[in-house]
Amino acid sequence: MLSEKSAETIRATLPAVGGAIGDITAVFYDRLFDAHPELLRDLFNRGNQANGTQRQALAGSIAAFATALLEHPDVRPDAMLDRIAHKHASLGVTREQYQVVHTHLFAAIVQVLGEAVTEEVAAAWDEVYWLMANALIAIEARLYEQAGARDGDTWRPYRVVSRTPETDDVMTFRVEPADGSAVPASRPGQYVSVQVELADGARQIRQYSLSGNPGDALQFTVRKVTDEPRGEVSHHLHEHVREGGLLRVSAPFGDVTLDEDDTPVLLASAGIGCTPMISMLGHLVNTGSQRRVVAVHADRTQSSHAFRADLEELVAKLPDGTAHVWYEQPEGPWPAERTGLVDLTTVPLPADTTAYLCGPLPFLRAVRTQLLELGVPAARIHYEVFGPDLWLGRN
Repeated sequence: MLSEKSAETIRATLPAVGGAIGDITAVFYDRLFDAHPELLRDLFNRGNQANGTQRQALAGSIAAFATALLEHPDVRPDAMLDRIAHKHASLGVTREQYQVVHTHLFAAIVQVLGEAVTEEVAAAWDEVYWLMANALIAIEARLYEQAGARDGDTWRPYRVVSRTPETDDVMTFRVEPADGSAVPASRPGQYVSVQVELADGARQIRQYSLSGNPGDALQFTVRKVTDEPRGEVSHHLHEHVREGGLLRVSAPFGDVTLDEDDTPVLLASAGIGCTPMISMLGHLVNTGSQRRVVAVHADRTQSSHAFRADLEELVAKLPDGTAHVWYEQPEGPWPAERTGLVDLTTVPLPADTTAYLCGPLPFLRAVRTQLLELGVPAARIHYEVFGPDLWLGRN
């Protein structure tokens, strides 16, 4: 994929670029938002920009892609590209925006690295960028075509038909197309983007996992983010969006979806990471699955555990399903072996298990490590992370 001449240059300069990538992305975003303030207002997550996680994710993806080109020159890193493409498609990213990014990214590289960026170095990294960008553009075009979204316009107005509290800080919204058209198809594990207009006029976007498939509506669940930076969109949805209200919602996207074979499956989640797992469990029940299904969930307490009753009810309907729940601070009597953090050594897992994980990064890393130590191949461990993916290229 990468020309031989550029590969030599990238190999020689990757340590320097990789070491400075944090500075480069900081300068890049400053330049980008100075030139295009509407992108920060209406496309990028302002909270993730404030805490720096989006910048880390971009840095990780560029470095990971360049490294993959060097280590496996004949293999395109599709797992990484697919994940990015689905995120981009859910936001309506277009081909033209890749040129905008290129302009400000390469200006940032020159600003940070100075004279080290010779014509040869610039040409090599330009080749890396466009290999990645053109691959993403092609994947995103296919996703848009599948969604029936011309030119990346995946947005449609939806009317809220119900809102149901799951816990004190978790709310489930059911929405249907406002024009009466059909609900788009989705797969268990996918998410939608939701755009709201905030008090300052910004049209901020967040992704939320589909937590069920009612057929005549889309159903997604939102935890009110009280940590700093405070969740602008989640608070708006909880406090201002009522039945009958309108929301702009994208078509469903997401590459971490339940496979349709009959091998054993582990669904492991923590906190609000339970939402795609509940969707997967519902699908398994509705399709009469005979698979061996192990559901594992971790939460702070019983009262903070969203869909607690649904988990028990759905697993009970599966002919070969079991549930294992851990609470860090149980409310009332609770088995000692299920208090604290998840320990998969106490959970019987068949050798050919396929695992799906969703939750905070510390949980994902801990559970993935446990699965690898238990002999589950890395290729059979899939994960979804809410927010910027700081694992790009590592799975």
